Amino acid sequence: MNEQSLSTVSDAELMERLGALVREERRLTAAVLLHIAEVEARGLHLGAACSSMFAYCVRVLGMSEDEAFKRIRAARALRKYPVVAEAVAEGRLHLTAVVLLAAHLTDDCAAELVAGASGKSKAAIEILLAQRAPRPDVPERLERLAAQVVVPDRQAGGKVVLEPVPPVPPRVAALAEERFALQLTMSGATRQKLLRAQALLRHQVPSGDLSEVLDRVLDGFLDQVERKRFGKVRTPRKARPSRARRYVPSAARRQAVARDGLRCSFVSDDGRRCEETGFLEFDHVVPVALGGAAKDGVRVLCRSHNQYEAERILGAKGGGRGRQGGSPARARRRCGPA
Repeated sequence: MNEQSLSTVSDAELMERLGALVREERRLTAAVLLHIAEVEARGLHLGAACSSMFAYCVRVLGMSEDEAFKRIRAARALRKYPVVAEAVAEGRLHLTAVVLLAAHLTDDCAAELVAGASGKSKAAIEILLAQRAPRPDVPERLERLAAQVVVPDRQAGGKVVLEPVPPVPPRVAALAEERFALQLTMSGATRQKLLRAQALLRHQVPSGDLSEVLDRVLDGFLDQVERKRFGKVRTPRKARPSRARRYVPSAARRQAVARDGLRCSFVSDDGRRCEETGFLEFDHVVPVALGGAAKDGVRVLCRSHNQYEAERILGAKGGGRGRQGGSPARARRRCGPA
C-alpha cells in the first residue's frame, strides 16, 4: 500500500485501518519483546558472534542503541511477569511505561503496578512511581554554565579548539507525592529577574527559598493573566455595551470558563474530549459569519479545534469561504486567544 492508494480511501475507512494497524502493532511489539527475552535466555546471541543481547540487537537486528536498551529491559520484564506482556499486547502499557516500571516490579506488586499505570502517560507514571518510592529533594542551586569548553582537535595536530557547551535540557522530574525537581537553563537577564524577585519578597519569604519565590511570582502572574483573558474578578461589574459582534464580554468569558474549565471543550463522536490546555480561544457557538453573537453562547476551544469547527461548519458555504470572504477559519476566529 502506498500514499497514492491511501488518498482514495474514505475518512472512516482510513481511521478504521489505522486503529487496526495500531492494535496489530501492539500485539507484535509484545511478541517481539518476548522473542528477545527468550533468545537472550537461551544465549543464542552468542552463536551469532555477539557478546551480549544488546550487541545482537544493534548489529544483527539493526536497532539503534536507545531502541535496543529499551526493548531488552522491557523484554526481561515481560518474560518474568506475564501480566506485563498482556498489558502491552492490549495497548494498556506502552514501551516507555514498561521501561519505567521494570525496576519496581516484584511478584507481589506487578499486577497492582500494571493496573495503576495502564493507560497513563510517561509523566503520570513517573508521578505514580514517585508516590510509591519518594526521593529526597534536590539541593537548591543557581550557577553559571561555561560558555565554551576546551577540546583538543587531533586532526589539527592537537591544536586546542573551543566548542560551545550544549544547553541543559529543561526537565521536571517527580521526586515524591507533590514534590518535583525543576532543571532548566536560563539567560543572565532571567537570572537577574529571579534574584530581583527573591530580594523583593524577602519580607514574605525571609529564607529566600527559590521554590517559594517562584510559587508567589507565578500566583501573581496567573492572577494578572486570568483577569485579562478570562474576565476573572472578585466583584463583577456591569458590562459596557459593544457594537462589535466579535467581542466577547467578560461575563461571557467567565461563564464559558466556569462551564468548560481551562481546557478545550471539543468532544468527538465517540465521547472523547480534547485534553489540550494550551492555545485556548473563545469561540462563538453560532459563527459570527452566520450572524452569531456572544448572547448565542461562547465556548472554550483550542486553536486546532476552533479551526476544525470553522471548516466543518463554514467550509461548504460559498465555495469554502465565509460570508465576509477569506478563509472559513479566519471568518470563524473571533476574539483571539483565551
